[in-house]
Amino acid sequence: MQEDRKLTITLGEKSLQVSYGTTLQTLVKEQFPQDYRRFYLAEYNGKLTELHKKIKRDGKIRFLDAKNKDSQRAYRRSLVFLMQRAVKELLEKEDCEVRVRFSLGDGYYCTIEDESGVSEEFLTALGEKMDELIAKDLPIEKHIYPTCDAMSMFAEQGMKDKERLLRYRSNSGTNIYELDGAYDYFYGYMVPSTGYLKAYDLKPLDRGFMLLFPGKDPEKVEEYKPAVKLFDTLVTAKQWGSRMEVNTVGALNDAIAAGRIKEIILMQEAFMEERIGALAEQIASESNRKFVMIAGPSSSGKTTFSHRLSIQLKARGLSPHPVALDNYYLDRDKMPLDEFGEKDFEALEGLDIARFNEDMGRLLKGEKVELPVFNFNIGKRDEKTIPMQLGKEDVLVIEGIHGLNDKLSYTLPKESKYKIYISALTQLAIDEHNPLSTTDGRLIRRIVRDARTRNTSARETIAMWDSVRRGEEKNIFPFQEEADAMFNSALIYEMSVLKLYAQPQLYAIPSDAPEFKEAKRLIKLLDYFMPVPTEDITNSSLIREFIGGSCFRV
Repeated sequence: MQEDRKLTITLGEKSLQVSYGTTLQTLVKEQFPQDYRRFYLAEYNGKLTELHKKIKRDGKIRFLDAKNKDSQRAYRRSLVFLMQRAVKELLEKEDCEVRVRFSLGDGYYCTIEDESGVSEEFLTALGEKMDELIAKDLPIEKHIYPTCDAMSMFAEQGMKDKERLLRYRSNSGTNIYELDGAYDYFYGYMVPSTGYLKAYDLKPLDRGFMLLFPGKDPEKVEEYKPAVKLFDTLVTAKQWGSRMEVNTVGALNDAIAAGRIKEIILMQEAFMEERIGALAEQIASESNRKFVMIAGPSSSGKTTFSHRLSIQLKARGLSPHPVALDNYYLDRDKMPLDEFGEKDFEALEGLDIARFNEDMGRLLKGEKVELPVFNFNIGKRDEKTIPMQLGKEDVLVIEGIHGLNDKLSYTLPKESKYKIYISALTQLAIDEHNPLSTTDGRLIRRIVRDARTRNTSARETIAMWDSVRRGEEKNIFPFQEEADAMFNSALIYEMSVLKLYAQPQLYAIPSDAPEFKEAKRLIKLLDYFMPVPTEDITNSSLIREFIGGSCFRV
């Protein structure tokens, strides 16, 4: 019989004999009896899988702990499900639901669907109920439902966003998770039981609360530091999506199917231009603002934004001049090294800070200055320069990842700088309990742009993404709250456009490549979106920086 068969499994340096049908969770408990709960998922013959998976053939197994990105995502999803189950029990007699609005730092901002907001007493009770469910170590079980039955179930439970989402799902079956009588659909894998979810925190914020996750240390949650400006920007984005009646992927698909996408594109562009105009008006109203410093993470659309802001500044009588911080790079042989011994092109110390401050200081005094030009082909500063002198109506538009860091412009008076943080902060959620990752949106933007402008494959872009993210965590995000203004560059319809360009590139990644798991995850994400053709998108749109056809040099 199959059940009596022995299979050969490689686990690290070990070769093990296990019975056919043994679950990965059983194996991890046998091999790591003292701390098996530090492993959330596994790779089985190169494929990512949950721990309830049964071993049915020989192969190689690697258990994934909290340092792994996929494990971190599984922990977050599972914690949301736990929180959702606890809320359901606390408010069982009340007709209200918890919603996960958006990601904010190392947590999710959540609200309860009623008019009273969230009290300290409620959060205390919620924490106690979550701890109770964790102590019970309740299983998180996966079931496969016919998609039509899943839609009916969510409709009965009042989860209209999930019902809408599944309406556009082509698969006949849908994975549904169960936790102590609560059912839900989640985009990705989960941990085996509530006993794994030891570290979390709850903090009140506005009319809702933050569900906080562990950071680098899986055993604890870092001290909570409210990001007030970023929160306000995200709330504004959500409000705009609500006015458009497009707050979720299902709602966007409904709008596309109903033929409303041209109207949505035009309204999105009008809203974005209005916001850029308001920023230009603010800058123009303060004559001492001579340096407009723009910074943001990768693929935020900084270049297009800089061009459009410059046009709005010109319309208000100013003369903007672009300055790329990249021109202040040190020669390549003088670049600092990162922790891996590689040249760190994103380090602040990789810029000639003294020269930058000297040049900007002289310009502020009205002197004529020869600005440097960096030659990337030879890795050195070029002999040619850019002559510059600031008159009464002149302003410099300075773009670069360190623009918000005052260590870059330490000699310049604070009142001479206007700092703008730009990022793609999507208005959409997948559904009630699954926010759409802004990081995923930027990664997909970069995959599309790099293939078009740099002849870089999706596999290469994914491979370097972790390094890019480390640079953002170190050099950009710590300074975002110091900005005078924040600009959200996300377009509500963009994933439906990017899908047309990104999916073929993702499918080109071979299944045996290390980047395949990430490609597969992104393909699944894009599958939720109906496609949108590009003919109604203007050539000044920010999305053109990524898909091509822009009227700007991007």
